[in-house]
Parts: sequence; structure tokens; C-alpha cells
Amino acid sequence: MNRTLTYEITTEYDGFQIDKYLKAQGYSSANITAIKKMPNNVVIDGEWVHMNRKLSAGELLTVNISEEDSSEKIPPVKMDLDIVYEDEDIIVINKPAGLPIHPSLNHYEDSLANGLAYYYKAQGKPFIFRCANRLDKNTSGLTVIAKNLVSANIISTMVKNRKFHREYYAIVRGHIEPECGTIDAPIGRMGDSIITRQVDFENGENAITHYQVIHEKNGHSLVSIHLETGRTHQIRVHFKYIGHPLIGDHLYNPDMEYMNRQALHSHKIEFNHPITGEEMVFVADLPEDMAFLNE
Repeated sequence: MNRTLTYEITTEYDGFQIDKYLKAQGYSSANITAIKKMPNNVVIDGEWVHMNRKLSAGELLTVNISEEDSSEKIPPVKMDLDIVYEDEDIIVINKPAGLPIHPSLNHYEDSLANGLAYYYKAQGKPFIFRCANRLDKNTSGLTVIAKNLVSANIISTMVKNRKFHREYYAIVRGHIEPECGTIDAPIGRMGDSIITRQVDFENGENAITHYQVIHEKNGHSLVSIHLETGRTHQIRVHFKYIGHPLIGDHLYNPDMEYMNRQALHSHKIEFNHPITGEEMVFVADLPEDMAFLNE
């Protein structure tokens, strides 16, 4: 995927070397190393220059990102994609439940990555799959995929620095008291399992979940959730721990009366655009299988 980025050099960066300037804009050392190998990679006034060239205030620096390879082992497969937003740097997808993010042994040709590989191949564009917020196969909702190595690194840094904000909706069993609170309980593996997790105060990793009950109906509560940490199965494990497991959760609460997948939906994401800095907010309404609690 090709991308051209232009920067007007301000006085605070007068005298900076180009590589140092790019690091200040969020490029990683790996990004810069990769860009150095690309043709016509950094240009000032129409002429290619070395990365160690010093900048002057008022100059226009152009960075030409050229990624010609596509992700290996992701066969393109045609599928319907619910594209919420797309520009030159990111694409936001409303993922349905039942669709894995990545190909795996049992889902080699039916993942979101397969669908995106086809989407870009049909446009004649190479595509490397870089997902910013991975969702479990049976979790629905918003996920962000970076379209180039720079936007991927900047979003990854946002996630690490807790500047990529996510709100989930979940349907849990019972009446939660208090209606607003925080679950602070470390999470670790359950025994020798590579999949299942549990609250583990001795060996678990720090895990913090904030929640707010939206409403309650027929013995179930619709809950808004914000994660302060991002442990595997954090929401599912934490709500089981406080006695209010998610309905339909085959691992932690195999109660399939209302749903046959965990009632968890990535409802809202907020972050600053990795290149422009513009505030981005996206919302995906509850899917049909979770909307029964609103009826």
C-alpha cells in the first residue's frame, strides 16, 4: 500500500535530522529502517535526500511509503464487509460475531483478514494485515486496521499509552450492585489451559475493568464497559468473578437460552487519527442477537 505524507517543518524542529524528526512524529526505529529501503523515500523540494540531512524551518518534507508485498498465508476470499470508515491510513470495520480476526488452522479462509485481502486485491493494492484492537471470534463490533506501517505503529503506541479508548456493551446475568463500579482483580491462565483464564491473585497479571449498568430487564443487565487493561478474556472473566457472567459464553457460562455466543459487543472507539491528529469517534449499534434486551 503506497502512502505519501507531507510535513511542514516548524521552528521547533529547525536543525533536526530527518530521522530524528520522524521519530518525533511517531515513527519507530523499525519504520525508519524499512522506509530507508524504499525508493525515493524522503524528498525535499522535489529532490531525494539522506535521512541524516538536517531540516530547516519552513521546508516541506515528503515521505514516500511504498509497501509492495502482501501478508503471506492470508488467501483473499470474497465476503461482505461492514465498512464504517476508510481513508488512506485506517479502515474501521463493524465485525459480525462468528468471524475470526486472523486465519487459523480451522479458519484458514473465513477470517476478517481474508475478506480484507480480497477487498484490496480487487483494487490492485497490496495489503499487510495490521489490526489495532483484536476481538475474539464471537465478539462483535468495531475494530480498526492500519493500512501502512506508520499508522500501525502510531496506533499501537496509543493503545499501549491508553489513548485508544474502547467501550464495550455486554449482557450479563442478574442485577448488579452497585450499578457503577470497578473490578480490580488479576487474571492468569487456568491450570495448563492455553485458552481459559481465571482471576488469580497469586500469579495473575494486573487487570482493571470499569462498568456502568445501562438498564436491567428480565433478570439480565446491559452493561457499558471500559477497560483500563487489556488481558485475554478480561471482561468475560471479571464478570464471572463478581457473579454476573456474560450470557451465551461457552467457556465461562454455557447458558445458551438467549444467545449462542458471548453477549459482548465493541460498541464505541475513540482515538486521534494517527496521521492528522483529528479526533475520531465511531459507534456501532447493538447487533440483532443482543438487541432483545432493548425491546
